[in-house]
Amino acid sequence: MSVIAFIPARSGSKSIPEKNIKLFCGRPLIFWSLKALQYSNVDQIVVATDSEDIKRIVDSFAFSKVMVYDRDPSNAQDTSSSESAMLEYINMSTLSDDDVFMLVQATSPFTQKEHFNEGLETLNKHDSVLSCIVAKRFFWREDGVALNYDIDNRPRRQDFQGSLMENGAFYISRVSSIKKSKNRISGSIGLYAMPEYTYIEIDELEDWIIAESIMKKFVLNTKKVDFSKIKIFLSDVDGVLTDAGMYYTENGDEFKKFCTYDGMGLQFLQKTGVKVGILTSEDKALNRRRAKKLGLDFDFHGAKDKLQIVEDLCEKEQISLHEVAYIGDDINCFELLSNVGVAICPNNAVGKIKAIPNIIQLNRNGGEGAVREFVDQILG
Repeated sequence: MSVIAFIPARSGSKSIPEKNIKLFCGRPLIFWSLKALQYSNVDQIVVATDSEDIKRIVDSFAFSKVMVYDRDPSNAQDTSSSESAMLEYINMSTLSDDDVFMLVQATSPFTQKEHFNEGLETLNKHDSVLSCIVAKRFFWREDGVALNYDIDNRPRRQDFQGSLMENGAFYISRVSSIKKSKNRISGSIGLYAMPEYTYIEIDELEDWIIAESIMKKFVLNTKKVDFSKIKIFLSDVDGVLTDAGMYYTENGDEFKKFCTYDGMGLQFLQKTGVKVGILTSEDKALNRRRAKKLGLDFDFHGAKDKLQIVEDLCEKEQISLHEVAYIGDDINCFELLSNVGVAICPNNAVGKIKAIPNIIQLNRNGGEGAVREFVDQILG
């Protein structure tokens, strides 16, 4: 039995154009669901799309569990249902009737791996599972009848049990049940309650603004970094290992100021088994001399496309980008910092870098022991 997560992501969206790949908290919206699923107990993640742009962006994440299914464009219209996309894929695939099939909606970016895992556990006692929240709000019918409370005994919110409301994050069933019912859920339905802040689904621009605020408050600000997964640590040079100053003598000789504390920190990391290196867009002899003196595992000079260099390095080392930590300070580091597992910047980094979601902003400036500060965080 396999567990398949299925994300329909069509190109058309009138209320929010290109919604699935529009930047949400610094990443394409669909990234957040894919990232959580990648580290969950699902075996395979299928993104069903009719868009080459969505396909290209999803592939760029390099998540090992993800595959893209080319959805029939005629089945990706405004009137097309998620069920039609599910059944199209199921009928075209070689899935077993016993396989578990989880419909995941990218418009619910708050869902974390533990939510998916606990939802799957709930399926053990039911035919299907849907995610919901406990809504402590009072609902009424149009004819003035209260649906979920006694108006003569209005409860206080803290005493009110509330009502269960779908939040649209995920729906789980078995392939055989979907084939039979033509529905995402059927039979005995279990409800998995998620935190109340996950109630919002992004359908309108107003939802987007609210959802980003919720994401930053409840998800991004509470994420704990797992430093144990770091296999490679790379650092920019100017503005990180140096103070970003360019010093010249009367004779025109150039020199830079490095911090010896950073060098010792890199050696400490190496002793723990983490490989270390520098990655700089400059190609200077003094940077090469510093790298040689430190005995680094890697030193990349004249790097124009830092992300591509690190992707190639990951392939060579047989690791993923999520096992790489990188510290940078300026806009030429933006793409790499936005894709590595752990992103770090010194206190003197430019605003665009500091705004990257989940980036660790250090207290020290470049050239003043910023790298050592980060190493001390890892080693405790």
